[in-house]
Amino acid sequence: MDSRSPLTAKEIVDEYFIENRTRLLEIAAFLDRLDRADSGFAGKDFRMRALAEALAAMSQGSGRLERVQMLFSDPTTEPLGALDRKSAFGAYDRWKGNGA
Repeated sequence: MDSRSPLTAKEIVDEYFIENRTRLLEIAAFLDRLDRADSGFAGKDFRMRALAEALAAMSQGSGRLERVQMLFSDPTTEPLGALDRKSAFGAYDRWKGNGA
């Protein structure tokens, strides 16, 4: 199976650049608002820590999608005894119980 895109690199940039530029601007605005509210909060919240790691992973070359997805994903394989709310948080708290 060929994993190459049916579009050329130029066609991909022409088609998707503006929407992804907008997403990056939205993330920058979100982070600026957070800093204005409490600049120290991001380092304490597991979701923000996962987001910071995901942003760093974006500059590491191919395989970005899988690396970023795994940063937000729950790696446990055992079924839960009861339903919890973790899916509503959007990230798995890997730091829970680690003094973080």
